[in-house]
Amino acid sequence: MVLVNPKLIESILSGNPFLKQAYTLLVNDPEVQALWSMANVMAVNRLKYNDHGSVHAHIAAGASLYIYQLLLSKGVQPSLLKDGVVENIEYTWLIPLIGSLLHDIGNSIHRDMHERIGALLAIPIIERVLEKLITDQLTRTKLRQEIAHAIYCTSYDVECLTYEAGCVKVGDGVDMAEGRARVPYRLGGISIHSVSALSIKSVEILPSERFSVRINVNMTERAGIFQVDEILVPKISSTPLKNHVEVYALMGGSVVKSYTPS
Repeated sequence: MVLVNPKLIESILSGNPFLKQAYTLLVNDPEVQALWSMANVMAVNRLKYNDHGSVHAHIAAGASLYIYQLLLSKGVQPSLLKDGVVENIEYTWLIPLIGSLLHDIGNSIHRDMHERIGALLAIPIIERVLEKLITDQLTRTKLRQEIAHAIYCTSYDVECLTYEAGCVKVGDGVDMAEGRARVPYRLGGISIHSVSALSIKSVEILPSERFSVRINVNMTERAGIFQVDEILVPKISSTPLKNHVEVYALMGGSVVKSYTPS
């Protein structure tokens, strides 16, 4: 079991030099740093929404990578291998890593259509990183498109077409503890969004006995179910992970509501 938090990504990258190199290249890129900063200028300072910058990106990336790890450990075949996009499984990990870290950079322009905008903004950044990791241009271009797909598909109204991108979408969705709330709400305002968000104490990800992944959402109030019903479950349902993930809403260790693949 792991707790969804900003440090999770460090434990996953520690044993993978290739991914660690990709991560280091990305987070030290001045454009990425500026886009994370501007995403919060727009979202937090101006629109008065919750965090969409570096901290959220790291939380989502750690969760996304861990979910991907659990899927592979249960025998799920990566979509990029199945579809013949790449032959090296190590390359498939770049989608949940880079896709998660860049998925909200479109907010640096505006929240409206930020997933679409972010997918386009990310392309030159992705190319810079991949050029230092992979020599074959054909492979780099294919991976670039898969990462852009992952960013684009974090939108609620877009169907996600790969397991790798699905991990990005669900990893984004599980960052909702301590008021984070994936449905943005006006900071300081009182609404079902804010009350529900503040009811989420923690989110845990662990192997599932019956499926591949189990997500526990620990709440202090039943209002937290709104976050699960309106954010997390719809995100899972629009990805290939819908047949592999079960979700439990818990209060005081007791199951209040559960969601399992049909």
